[in-house]
Amino acid sequence: MNKGLLSDQHDGISRRDLLVMAGTAAATLASYGHTARAAPAGGAFAIDEVKQGEDIFAYVNRIKGGFDQTAYQQVIGAANAFKEGDQAIGVGAEDETTRRNARTLLANTKIEDLHRRPLFEDDLQKLIWQTTDQPQYEKVKDWTMGQLKEFLLAEPEENIKGIMNGLTSDTIGFVPKLMSNEELVSLSQKIFNVMPGTRMGAKGYMGARIQPNSPTDNPDDIVWQVFDAFSYATGDIVIGTNPVDSTVASVVAVERALKDIVDTFGLGEVIPWCVLAHIDVQAEVNDSFPGTVSTVFQSLAGTDDCNKIFDITNEKILKYARAKEGERYGLYFETGQGSEFTNGAANGVDMMVLESRKYGFSRAVGIELAKVQPRGAWLHINDVAGFIGPEVFKSREQLVRCCLEDMVMGKLHGLTIGLDICTTLHMTVSLEDLDWCQDQIMPANPAYLIALPTKNDPMLSYLTTSFQDHVRIRERFGFKVNDAMWDFYKRIGIVGEDNSYTANYGDPLWVYYQYRLAKGDGRSKDAIYVEGGQKMREVEGRGVDLATGHGEEIWDLNATLAAKVKSLYDDAKQSLWAELTPEFIAAVPDVVPVRTLSMDRNDYIAHPNTGETLSPDAIAEIQRIRDAWEGNMPKGQIVISDGLNAKAIMDDGHLAPYLEEMRRLLAEAGVTMSDKNIIVTSGRVRAGYRIGEVLFENADPNSFRGILHVIGERPGTMHHAYSVYITVAKGKQWSEKKIDHDMTKLVSNVADTALAPKEAARETLTIIREIVGKDVNGSRRYG
Repeated sequence: MNKGLLSDQHDGISRRDLLVMAGTAAATLASYGHTARAAPAGGAFAIDEVKQGEDIFAYVNRIKGGFDQTAYQQVIGAANAFKEGDQAIGVGAEDETTRRNARTLLANTKIEDLHRRPLFEDDLQKLIWQTTDQPQYEKVKDWTMGQLKEFLLAEPEENIKGIMNGLTSDTIGFVPKLMSNEELVSLSQKIFNVMPGTRMGAKGYMGARIQPNSPTDNPDDIVWQVFDAFSYATGDIVIGTNPVDSTVASVVAVERALKDIVDTFGLGEVIPWCVLAHIDVQAEVNDSFPGTVSTVFQSLAGTDDCNKIFDITNEKILKYARAKEGERYGLYFETGQGSEFTNGAANGVDMMVLESRKYGFSRAVGIELAKVQPRGAWLHINDVAGFIGPEVFKSREQLVRCCLEDMVMGKLHGLTIGLDICTTLHMTVSLEDLDWCQDQIMPANPAYLIALPTKNDPMLSYLTTSFQDHVRIRERFGFKVNDAMWDFYKRIGIVGEDNSYTANYGDPLWVYYQYRLAKGDGRSKDAIYVEGGQKMREVEGRGVDLATGHGEEIWDLNATLAAKVKSLYDDAKQSLWAELTPEFIAAVPDVVPVRTLSMDRNDYIAHPNTGETLSPDAIAEIQRIRDAWEGNMPKGQIVISDGLNAKAIMDDGHLAPYLEEMRRLLAEAGVTMSDKNIIVTSGRVRAGYRIGEVLFENADPNSFRGILHVIGERPGTMHHAYSVYITVAKGKQWSEKKIDHDMTKLVSNVADTALAPKEAARETLTIIREIVGKDVNGSRRYG
């Protein structure tokens, strides 16, 4: 391990921030970089013919006259099932003939030969090699990939586990390329990696991560969603909420709320909790408020470059694993295909192999955890398939394929792996399609799925699995909840002794009543119900739905809630295709309208890079603004873009209050701002960076300059929210034209019904002061 890579701790980007970026900046779980390297940027690869017995290296030598790294990467990538992301990297197959030929070449190639020629080498790859079991590798190194495939399909679990720790992550990443969906399901049905001291991850068990997200991190929103989950006997592996505000003060408030539920119900040895802030922030919370942190979370990517945006390195994560010495709970990781490609850090390697490398990273961490956790390493993975959007893959069939691939790769790494079978609202996968996807994937027996009150996340603005979907899946496939948690559901009266649901099923008020009794509350049931009912109305008034009862079947939403979810879905589609009107643009004070290279809304959604690149006319207009300053360069520039939700910008009471308050606060602070408001049609976050690079390329190298980029978030909630991307950097950095997400802070979920625009302006100023190093009361980081 390269310990020199361990950087100083600072705020990292949370999944919430990254999802907002994914919707507006073509970013995802790990956003970094500009353009893919080592392979052509876009396009497809053709293989016209393969000679008898030819392997990859013989083929590359024949067509290139010697070894060629790019052609090697392309052949490997061409063996994948079709996904848009591989085409963008330049490693997708041109047609089915190419795909079949690439698979033939791969099947003929020896494992050892592939190992000797890594697709890409960095410190993460070296860590994977170091933690691959050498004696087991010796057993398989002379096999061809075709032989490995046949072994995995023919042999029982015991024999597979006798060699799988000897498979490198690249080798494991090659396996699904050679298999059909049916073969992937068959293999996944044979391999089970059980969480220590539980039945989670065991054959026939399928659990849930409760995801009680709040648009404002309101503890009541979060707590009541947990009560709601319990009323459907759903939740066993972790209660994990995604924070809007990843500050110590905010995170500790949510951690305490979750801990209180677990402690009150006596579940400390049964289910952990987690606030999915950056791992450094979680560590700070644990240091400052001992006992409030349970399982620790981090998102992972498959290259060192892509992990940079998270401010993580191999050694940092291993250090946090060692810090879990003697504890019951360990680490929780999230991954997803495409995170490297969308950020230009794929290095010419296809999405599936890079996903496998994340599992190799996780396996290495599990080995370290096992050294310090005498009861067994508590580590699990959530594969967030479908999280990014149509630039990675578009259809429900591709979502199923991705989940099955990742299940096999995770299980072959010895991991307890769950799924977020999800879709963004700018994909073509519908609410009904998600049910179909669940039914195709469930025979592979994932360890767990995400769980929400409805399919629609009220804060992350994407679609995933509802509490009642879990009920349907358990009924259809016969899956069980972890035994200890099922006993708890019996104890609180949601499940009867005969394992059937009671009359309290789907009633979060009943769970609240049980919670109050466990607290020693001596009031009558009626009094507690009145109080609880009021709290539920307050939660729902903030745009957080709570599922109660059921429809025709016990796994259906009640009719009123089902109609509301459908209306939010329909509104999201309208918001996605909405455009800034000429009247709105003209009404923005001192407006300078510009465009990116996106030809229209369809081009913008399908090809994110077009929304990141300014048109020649836009560049000329921005240069005119710069030239008009005539030596009096201001400290900052405001940029406004439609993003994926123009309505978020145009709704009454959204943009104007923020601009007015922001300019007032900056003027009081003595920060000179450009008097122009640059408004970008079809703009993504990186368009703001490019504007700053033009405006500030001649700035004093040691003086701070900044861009405040207001941009519409992903649609899908009642809020029509926008975000403010705050990029403050020295003139030297702007002139070098290397500005990217790793230099940017974020204020998100701004709307008149969520984070009020004037409050968002105050947060923005606080963050600016922190970036430039000035002390400030009420720090967003420390509260």
